[in-house]
Amino acid sequence: MKTTPAAPAVRIVPAVRWPWPTTTDVRELWQYRALLWQLVRRDIRVRYAQTLLGAAWAVLQPVVSMAIFTVIFGYLARVPSGDVPYALMALAGLVPWTYFATVVAASSDSLLTNRELVTKIYFPRLIIPVAPILAGLVDLGIGLLVLLGAVLFWYPMGIGVELFLLPLPLIVMVIGATAIGVWATALNIQYRDVRYVIPFVLQTGLFLSPVIYPLDIVPDGFHTVAALNPMTGVIETLRAILLGGTIPWSVLGVSTAAAVLLFVTGTAYFRRAEQLFADVA
Repeated sequence: MKTTPAAPAVRIVPAVRWPWPTTTDVRELWQYRALLWQLVRRDIRVRYAQTLLGAAWAVLQPVVSMAIFTVIFGYLARVPSGDVPYALMALAGLVPWTYFATVVAASSDSLLTNRELVTKIYFPRLIIPVAPILAGLVDLGIGLLVLLGAVLFWYPMGIGVELFLLPLPLIVMVIGATAIGVWATALNIQYRDVRYVIPFVLQTGLFLSPVIYPLDIVPDGFHTVAALNPMTGVIETLRAILLGGTIPWSVLGVSTAAAVLLFVTGTAYFRRAEQLFADVA
């Protein structure tokens, strides 16, 4: 009786890659841009699905928070706001912070909510945490329009040419949000404690960032330390552009460097942990 020889064992191993992002990764992400676009559209569509007020929540969240903080910190605690009404200063901090906190929370949980997709087909996993970051830009745009309307209400003379610098802090904010989102989602897939830590970190970050107070009330010696938080440079620069004042280039520079460093290290860690995603998701 003849026996069929056993087929040789084939071992599939991931391709050897550099630990940090390369042009190859960017090219691969571009090849899967259609999938990224579909995930972004899905996140936008389901964000306010079956809600009574729909996209109005993008306006209500920062505006209601502004009203509460204005009463507590503006009128009761008498937090200084310089020559700018406290409500306007707070709104200029809450609009970017609302975007940052919302997308970081969504991004940190994205791999778990998409576990069915992760375990069945191949695609660059980095697309998953990036999709909520891009989807949140719609709400950010709505919030910025409300903020611009409030600025023009208080200052009918309009905004200076500094408005052309507005994309600068926004880009830094997106890089910082992506960096922390990538870090959080990679850690969350391995250590489920992270999903309970993220809300606490974001609540603490609200008070560690100059959202409800200006950076001026922080002693000068701590400005560099405060700027290590990427949102410090973003919020202070946004206020300077929209409300007048000197652009805090040194603070923005430190915040940009911190955001880029977090992005590079976060992406490297994500790539290192990527091989485990299908097993532990």
